[in-house]
Amino acid sequence: FLSFRKPKTKRSKRFLQSREPKLTENTKNAMLIKGGNTSETVTQALKDIYSLKKPNAVLYKKKNITRPFEDQTSLEFFSKKSDCSLFLFGSHNKKRPNNLTFGRMFDFHVLDMIELGIEKFIPLKGIKNSKCPEGTKPLLVFTGDSFETDNELKKLKSLLTDFFRGPTVPSIRLAGLEHVLHFTALDGKIYLRSYKVLLKKSGCRTPRIELEEMGPSFDFVMRRTHLASDDLYKTAHRQPKALKAKKKKNISHDTFGTKYGRLHMQKQDLSKLQTRKMKGLKKRRGEAAAAAAAEAEEDPAAKKQKPNEHDA
Repeated sequence: FLSFRKPKTKRSKRFLQSREPKLTENTKNAMLIKGGNTSETVTQALKDIYSLKKPNAVLYKKKNITRPFEDQTSLEFFSKKSDCSLFLFGSHNKKRPNNLTFGRMFDFHVLDMIELGIEKFIPLKGIKNSKCPEGTKPLLVFTGDSFETDNELKKLKSLLTDFFRGPTVPSIRLAGLEHVLHFTALDGKIYLRSYKVLLKKSGCRTPRIELEEMGPSFDFVMRRTHLASDDLYKTAHRQPKALKAKKKKNISHDTFGTKYGRLHMQKQDLSKLQTRKMKGLKKRRGEAAAAAAAEAEEDPAAKKQKPNEHDA
């Protein structure tokens, strides 16, 4: 059994508390690691993706001789050291040139990872346009039926969403949509394009939106994959009971998020309903007397009993 020593200083106590599990977890951090052999394309790609991920990223500049698909010990060690649940590993060799491996951690163990090969790359500095400020939350757009039909591309979509989504925010204003990451799956390839959103005058309240490419730009091809089992995915997606919303009775939502409520009321007698009094609807004396006589004839209890002839 492992023995754990209690923290002796307040600083170490705060550090351990920050690593403890929480109901609402912190923003996921990513670590970007260079392999033992890398090319100039891979090195520049890691730097550009790091600039998109800042400040929720850690870039390791030294080379690390490790092979994620064969031995994951080094990745798990760096994940625990830097408190990162996402990683991007760059490598290059003759058999698989210009490799980028995206992956996720669960409980500081590799959950899944997908290897993508770079076929075409344009860096940030290769496109001479204005850039978004650091830390801008991107808008993710996925185009292509393959992201919904192919199992591996489904996992890739989930992985890329986790990697680039940034911090969770309660609401977004229109001026805050400055950065768009567009992923396209077509003919066995994945295209990544990065755009800056420009708000132009349109002559009305809603501005006209234009997209200006700012880089980086990637053409990927999928290579090796390491996917977790369905049971492990289910365990990783499990939420604490305190965060689960309690189901409210008689409340439903439609596809657009509109909230509907159902009320249960007792049966009402509409004949006794008090309506608005108007002079035009007021009954006259003759009509009121006729109505009273008609009601007396219809009511059997109001009829007088006739005397029997034998009682006379």
